[in-house]
Amino acid sequence: MNKLASKDEIRKLIWKKMMELNLSKFPPPFGRIPNFIGAEDAAKRLFTTNLWRNAKTVKVNPDSPQAPVRQQALEDGKTLIMPTPRIRHGFLVLEPKFISREKYAFASTIKGAFVFGKEVNVVDLPKIELVVVGSVAVNIFGERIGKGEGYSEIEWALVREEGKVVDNTPVVTTVHDVQVVEERFETKDYDLPVDWIITPSKIIKTSPILDKPKQIYWNMLTEKKIKEIPILYEKWKRRYRINS
Repeated sequence: MNKLASKDEIRKLIWKKMMELNLSKFPPPFGRIPNFIGAEDAAKRLFTTNLWRNAKTVKVNPDSPQAPVRQQALEDGKTLIMPTPRIRHGFLVLEPKFISREKYAFASTIKGAFVFGKEVNVVDLPKIELVVVGSVAVNIFGERIGKGEGYSEIEWALVREEGKVVDNTPVVTTVHDVQVVEERFETKDYDLPVDWIITPSKIIKTSPILDKPKQIYWNMLTEKKIKEIPILYEKWKRRYRINS
């Protein structure tokens, strides 16, 4: 087998390509989940699937390219679970029945989610039936590259340990076609594979090689990272019986 590409190499290639081909909206894609042109079309393609139709509760990342997914979740009467940026304030739950329809677009933004959402402890979250994540790159083996900070993986591990998702809970990513790469790349036990890739032009069922993580891999987290995420820090203190 050829040497696996590094995630950082692929990130740089994708960010550069998206800039060169003018495929990214403001802000520039470097260092983030690219706000790609065609995000609305990819979202619309997702909405045609049974994955979407059958899910009553969806968890969607807070990044800009997934804003259309978050808004449509509210439009369709679904319970929307939105992780706060960097998981600093845990998870927000938005119930469309408590939000005026004309406020759905605002409620699906980060600022609006803090206004209309309710911060809920992980143990009290409803069962999640669909997870939508943003990506920098992804391949047909379900291997995904984020912006490099691991928040999607930590979010999954937190809800997985509480039984809010299970092994067969579908994980979907919406990306531009150029973000779908042929390369295999380095992965770790904590990496979250995706089951479906939705682009503006197609729906791809992946053939995942990795299993979805069932736990938090504490030995792969730095103490600094743990302390930056309050709900993770509290869990860590309970686990290791730390008093301060």
